[in-house]
Amino acid sequence: MKLGLQLGYWGAQPPTGVAELVRAAEEAGWDALFTAEAWGSDAFTPLAWWGRETSTLRLGTSIVQMSGRTPTSIAMHALTLDHLTGGRMILGMGVSGPQVVEGWYGQPFSKPLARTREAVSIIRQVLARETPVTNDGEHYPLPYAGPRSVGLGKPLKPIVHPLRADLPIWLGAEGPKNVAQTAEIADGWIPIFYTPRSAGMYQPWLDEGFARPGARRTREDFEIAATCHLQIVENAEQKQQALDAMKPFASLYMGGMGAKEQNFHTQVFARMGYGDLAEKVQELYLAGRKDEATALIPDELVDDLHIIGTPGEVRERVAQWEETGVTTLLLSARTADDVRSVAEALG
Repeated sequence: MKLGLQLGYWGAQPPTGVAELVRAAEEAGWDALFTAEAWGSDAFTPLAWWGRETSTLRLGTSIVQMSGRTPTSIAMHALTLDHLTGGRMILGMGVSGPQVVEGWYGQPFSKPLARTREAVSIIRQVLARETPVTNDGEHYPLPYAGPRSVGLGKPLKPIVHPLRADLPIWLGAEGPKNVAQTAEIADGWIPIFYTPRSAGMYQPWLDEGFARPGARRTREDFEIAATCHLQIVENAEQKQQALDAMKPFASLYMGGMGAKEQNFHTQVFARMGYGDLAEKVQELYLAGRKDEATALIPDELVDDLHIIGTPGEVRERVAQWEETGVTTLLLSARTADDVRSVAEALG
């Protein structure tokens, strides 16, 4: 199993010390560097900025929000970075949620699975560069001939010849239908809140996708890149401090990252067996009582979501994740020493 450095997205200000983190990850033999976006910093620019100092790390997005760009625009970003990095680009995409899609991007959120399928198809056409790109789907019609069209749209091929027609496309997916479609049409999956305990829930969904006619991959060559926080501690007291530090993030996603009527993260926790807890946390969080919501998060949930322990415990937990089919662990790190410690512990 490979290790990836997850830089995530920015908070109120750009992060510091990133160059040292990236340098340490490459020197320690980590496999990849990933960036993310929400509704502030974008994923592509930091990836290009920090990736320019690397020579071996694969460079990926986890994830690019599809509603923020047309599929052809996403393909342009990907093929450009793939050339600049000598074929190290991984395009990770996802649909985000209705609050962001409709509230930030001003786009309709309906039919996310159909939109994903169309977007992937268009991007693959661009990368293949065999014929001018067209699409007769309802979400991304090419050429466009709808309302306010001037009727002059022309199918085009990219001017630049893509470096790789098979540039890997990984999808962020949470629900049964989305996970199955990801196994069918993508090269990899970027799950959220994937753990050894919950892994069995996803296997039938993945198997359904792999079994579909024309499925792109099999389980043997499909990548699963799971995100978690890995922290090495020396004793039980330090572990408790680490667990407590992660609880606000759990309550944020469980209760605050989405509308009450439709929060995909809350639904994942419910499928994991935390339905009653998720409902209470969401109620408190949306009422502005964030500290009370966080106080409800149990130690065992955080311990399940992340890998926190002594070096021996960490190695044991990492092996459990790998046994479930995870091919890459996407890990956050605060310092270069953290990166080196993880690499040393995992040998």
